Formats: sequence, structure tokens, C-alpha cells
Amino acid sequence: MKSIYSKILLLAFVASSVYSYAWGLTGHRVIAEIAENHLSGKAKREIRKMLGQERMAYWANWPDFIKSDTTGAWKQASAWHYVNIDPQTDFTAFEKDLKAQAGANLYSQIQVLSSQIKDEKTSEKDRKIALIFLIHMMGDLAQPMHTGRSEDLGGNKINVTYFGEKTNLHSVWDGKLVDSQKYSYTEYAKLLDIKSKDEVKQIQSGTLENWLYDSHQIANKIYAQTPDGSKLSYDYQYKFNDTMERQLLYGGLRLAKLLNDLF
Repeated sequence: MKSIYSKILLLAFVASSVYSYAWGLTGHRVIAEIAENHLSGKAKREIRKMLGQERMAYWANWPDFIKSDTTGAWKQASAWHYVNIDPQTDFTAFEKDLKAQAGANLYSQIQVLSSQIKDEKTSEKDRKIALIFLIHMMGDLAQPMHTGRSEDLGGNKINVTYFGEKTNLHSVWDGKLVDSQKYSYTEYAKLLDIKSKDEVKQIQSGTLENWLYDSHQIANKIYAQTPDGSKLSYDYQYKFNDTMERQLLYGGLRLAKLLNDLF
């Protein structure tokens, strides 16, 4: 298995200049690192059995790397990274729309993968893959544009410029805002992970549906303040940096809560 993973990782690094991934390499690793720092003793032991000595951050981007695979083995997983929902300002309406979504998506697959991990009949190989996907997808959940609108593919069709470079709204939130801070993932995780125990408990409260709605509400604000053709620069960073950092922290803490509950 390790040789297979290594080949796919190599493919991914070769193609990394072409593809844009949710939160980019740094963002997903920040979320995984924060989560690992908040695991229970039991969860740490069980995850170590599954991942070996490698930290969760090592695997955090693997579900994006495999998009470079040309065999089609992971084609069905492309829809697992997002859930598109029309703008909702009421949780009840959002939850109804969320549960009515057809086909596999971010919401449905987090539940499916969680069930696979808890099922004793799941093979060690499949449990490991399910865990790796969960680490990544809980990061996707925290990226607001992964709970965006189908009409523009979560901001992919909203053209903007970022410091004069032509790009799109989704790409700005995937990596450009995070990467502009110039921190390593360990530096960023350490800087953000400073909440008290009571604050952490509050952030981790609620359900999967609540967490998705939280991101969806932020996506609505982003849409409202970033129309097509926007020219983004330092002012945009200033306006949304706190929001971006909040989502990295919340993503990590909520991933820890999910994993602690599973194990």
C-alpha cells in the first residue's frame, strides 16, 4: 500500500502547479495539526495504529493529490469535497435542503466514512483510507466556498483579480489568502490554537449540520462582498483575514471533536 501511496504523491507534486486544492497544502495541514493537538488519549492511540508514526498533517492533502490519478480509481470521490446549496438564512431551511441533496457529497460522505471507521467489519486498509478522507473533508467543510452555490460551482465561475493576477473567488479562498501570510503550517497552527478550554468546548458544540450551516453563512457574506470582476488586494486580506483564520481554527477543533467521538 505504501508504494501505491508514494506513486500517487509523486504524481500529485508534479501536477501541483496545475490544480487548485481546497485550503491549499498549508491550510489543510494547519487544520490537521490543530486537530491532532486536541485528540483524546484513546483517539491518539487508535489513529497511530492506523497511520503509523506519520502525523495527520502528512496525509491531510492526499484526497486532493489523488485527483492527479489517471486510472479513474478515485473518480467517484471528486464530489465528496463540497455540497452546493442555494443561499439560506434560516437553519431549518438549510438543513432541509442539505438532507435533500441527491448523490454523494461532503455532508453525506462524512457520515458514510464515519460509519466505515466504526464498523468492525471494515478492513484495515479501508479504515485508513476513510480516516484520511475525513481529515481532509472536515477541512473542506471549514472552507466556506465548499458550501457555496451550484450556479457558480462554489465561486469557481466568479472571476476576480488578486493583486493583479486573474483568478476566481474559489481559488482565492482555497489557498491565496492562507499562503499570503507566509507561515509554515506548524507556525500557523501554533499561532491560532490559543483558545481556552471553555472556548474550545463552545466551538466544538453542535452537530455536523450546524457546522455546515456556519460555513454556509460565511459563504453568503463572501458572495455579497466579492461580486464578479472584483479587484482584490490588501484591503480584501484585511477584511477577511480574521474570517479565514477563524475557519482554520474551527476546522481543526471540529475535526478533533469528530475523531474523539469516533474513537
